[in-house]
Amino acid sequence: MTDGAAVIAVGTEMLGPLRQDTNSLWLAGRLEEIGIPLLRKSVVGDVPAAIARELDSASRAAPLVFMTGGLGPTADDVTVPAVAAWLGVPLRRDEDFLARMRARFESRGIAMPAVNEKQADFITGARALENPRGSAPGFWAEREGIEIILLPGVPSEMREIMERRVLPELRARAAGRVARRRILRIGGMGESAVEEMVAPVYARFPNHPVTILASPGEVQLHLCIRGAPEEAQAVLEAMEGEFRAVLGERIFGRDDEGLSETVGRLLRDRGLTFSVAESCTGGMISTLLTDVAGSSDYFLGSVVSYADAAKAAFLDVAPDTLRRAGAVSEDVAREMAQGARRRFGSDVALAVTGIAGPGGGSAEKPVGTVFIGISGPRDAEVVKRRMFVGDRASVRRASSLYALELVRRRVVAAP
Repeated sequence: MTDGAAVIAVGTEMLGPLRQDTNSLWLAGRLEEIGIPLLRKSVVGDVPAAIARELDSASRAAPLVFMTGGLGPTADDVTVPAVAAWLGVPLRRDEDFLARMRARFESRGIAMPAVNEKQADFITGARALENPRGSAPGFWAEREGIEIILLPGVPSEMREIMERRVLPELRARAAGRVARRRILRIGGMGESAVEEMVAPVYARFPNHPVTILASPGEVQLHLCIRGAPEEAQAVLEAMEGEFRAVLGERIFGRDDEGLSETVGRLLRDRGLTFSVAESCTGGMISTLLTDVAGSSDYFLGSVVSYADAAKAAFLDVAPDTLRRAGAVSEDVAREMAQGARRRFGSDVALAVTGIAGPGGGSAEKPVGTVFIGISGPRDAEVVKRRMFVGDRASVRRASSLYALELVRRRVVAAP
């Protein structure tokens, strides 16, 4: 068994399509801050036998098991008796707690419903964890070196008990251990290509595994180092330096800085203005740019020219070019970028035209074909043809991000 924690979210409603377990995400973040990795998480219905099986599995995976949900007063709240049975201990009615609970209801002018009495049934030998926000207490129990911490499913109640009753004790045990995390964001490359380049770096840090995550238009490297604060920070900086030495300018940002933030920062730093002409992306690039506060410093505007007539009327794309090459072509992408740059008077302009699908493709230009044109800075121009796979939404998003990545590289390389 390794050090770490497991989380079991209890609730049949979370096994359907309408409710999600969000408590485990919050718990993972708070535990990571004190150097406790989350090794397993699961969702189980309100069934005692199923809860017992999950406890068997979780306790084999980690010495610290958190359970959220199922502590309420209704018939389907069965976590407390199920855990007591798994521990092999009886429940006991805590009359003092029952009296305090009745008094709390009475202070609000409400007679306590009889069903709430079950919340005074405590697990024998477990430590009760006061819940200032609700009627359901938490519990901290132990069996053969495995610690089980029961928490309410209501997020505000769960967090209050964790912050007041659980985390201070775990923090004291951690003896100064922390987790230091870094996300490196790479644009314009696929997951396999990134993996091939960085594999030698993994070998130099065998005790600190790296997670690689891919999404349309972006690959992320997730680094997480646990240990004493100064040591963890030093290792993290050394790892980042190694990855940057291999990937260079392919890394466009880190942590929360997305591609649109990076492009905006570069444009602002270089005193450049920017405009966009979009077709298949339908305004998505403009949305990404204007989601960033302060984008008015550099972003002048955009034209969403979906129809050929709009490309001709608003971007001055020559009708002959549209007839000869087609709307999805290198020549049209170039003229769209040139037209946007003239119309807005920007230093740099970007244009995207393509076939997002699901229909509209051909043997020569299948679905996923996208042309990206950039005009400027100065009089430099470039057009790239790319093929993106996936459904319509994936092609549009990948096109938008790849286009912004081309702009980033262009601006970085500009005098």
